[in-house]
Amino acid sequence: MELNVQDWKEFRLNKVFTLKGGFFNKKPEHSEVGTIPFLASTENNNGVTEYYSLNDIISWDKVGEPDNTLENKLFSANCIAVTVNGSVCNAFYQKTQFTCSHDITQLCLKHHTMDEYIGQFLCVVIMMDKYRWNYGRKPHDVKKFGMSIIKLPIKYNEDNIPVIDENRTYSDEGYIPDWQFMEDYIKSLHHKPITTKVKAGNVKDLDVDNWEEFKVSDLFNKIYKAKAHTKEEVVEVDKGIHFVSRTDCNNGVDITVDKDTRYEGLEEANCITIGDTTATVFYQNEKFIAGDHMVVLRADWLNIKRGLFFRTLFAQEGIRYCYGRAYRMDLIKDTLLKLPIKRYGNGNPVIDDSHTYSDNGYIPDWQFMEDYINSLPYSDRI
Repeated sequence: MELNVQDWKEFRLNKVFTLKGGFFNKKPEHSEVGTIPFLASTENNNGVTEYYSLNDIISWDKVGEPDNTLENKLFSANCIAVTVNGSVCNAFYQKTQFTCSHDITQLCLKHHTMDEYIGQFLCVVIMMDKYRWNYGRKPHDVKKFGMSIIKLPIKYNEDNIPVIDENRTYSDEGYIPDWQFMEDYIKSLHHKPITTKVKAGNVKDLDVDNWEEFKVSDLFNKIYKAKAHTKEEVVEVDKGIHFVSRTDCNNGVDITVDKDTRYEGLEEANCITIGDTTATVFYQNEKFIAGDHMVVLRADWLNIKRGLFFRTLFAQEGIRYCYGRAYRMDLIKDTLLKLPIKRYGNGNPVIDDSHTYSDNGYIPDWQFMEDYINSLPYSDRI
């Protein structure tokens, strides 16, 4: 299908969408593991920077603000979330309910039902205007942002004449967006949807109240600084060895480099990497070389499923650290993580007399961690 953009017409955002500003002025505190996406100013991961429980969202209040209702904190599914601060004018289709910061504005279609195809089409159109917004002209104000103009394909009759809506629902000229064209165009693109055999709704419960604390240095037998490399000393290629840095996207992989064996400190797979000045944490399942300020954690019990479980736990520690308080190696070693533990059938903890992992003799329930990851939709695609 062709895109005859020259035939598209202008539409004002607030004629096509209902706009709603974000709620949180900072991330809420965590008390439990959640599944509700938290969106903030980023151009990665479909805008999602964290996940929260409904209890944490409900309990977090803005001091002195009258809008602490759940309705104002939660945002409906099948909409577009646009970043209006920081990484400005990134647009992401949201298939599920979410919560977000002030850096997000929600766009819901007023007179038509949005699906993932129409949503993806509109996201690209919105981001084509990204160049209009910069630090001197951010779309903070919801009302002003609503006055923005986008161009969309319109409906034509059999004589190739624009269909005009006498009620002027979408535009003052009466043009009607061609929703069917948008959907058909996205479907025409060459892609294969990701599928999963893991049924939704079978995720294992996380009984966090019965978890116990473990010190990181008792869990990982190797914690060390990786040999640091710079981009100036490597050769970037399309497919090669991962170059893992402090970036917060793409599993920490900044670029891929040639497979020349001259690199010192080539790291084997099956480990967790932490950027100490950024608290960015990822599990690495391929060989890699590291950039500066990278800490590596290794253990005999580690595998990809357990690594992903631990990565999530470490990521929640990241909110405590930033450039003013780097996640140094001593802090990493002293970090306390709450983990599920092995128990007998009667619920009593299994105690290890050698106190391998804990001064109290508790043993992490490795099998539960794997079973939990395996219960998540798309886990069979890992």
